[in-house]
Amino acid sequence: MTTAQHRDGPALQINLLVLRCKELEASKRFYELLGFRFLKERHGDGPIHYASQDAGMVFELYPLFENEAVDNTRLGFIIPDLEKVLSHLEIANRHKIAGREVYIVQDPDDRKIELMERTTQPSVSSLASSAASNRAMYQT
Repeated sequence: MTTAQHRDGPALQINLLVLRCKELEASKRFYELLGFRFLKERHGDGPIHYASQDAGMVFELYPLFENEAVDNTRLGFIIPDLEKVLSHLEIANRHKIAGREVYIVQDPDDRKIELMERTTQPSVSSLASSAASNRAMYQT
């Protein structure tokens, strides 16, 4: 697998991720535990929500619309001080990918969240390899 490259790095990158949450405050606390810092926002007459730019992108938590189902989104984060974070969470599962421990926890909306310890700055190719391993594992 190859990654589209630009002279300044990868040509593509995620710049926005929005999650709809049943319990907005509980979700905010969960993601703050992972290291995100949120600001409360409201655009015009839209709903009050939380936004973070800590991961080099905009990560927003919005309230779930009435009668809207929670999605089946799966997220993964590489975070510092994983052991400290895990001491506050219930581990649903764990496995190894490319020799690294991956811990599965669930957010307040029951989304599966993969957590790995930040060791050194991961390369794009190592992240792509981990993503390919994840896809193969979850297709079975």
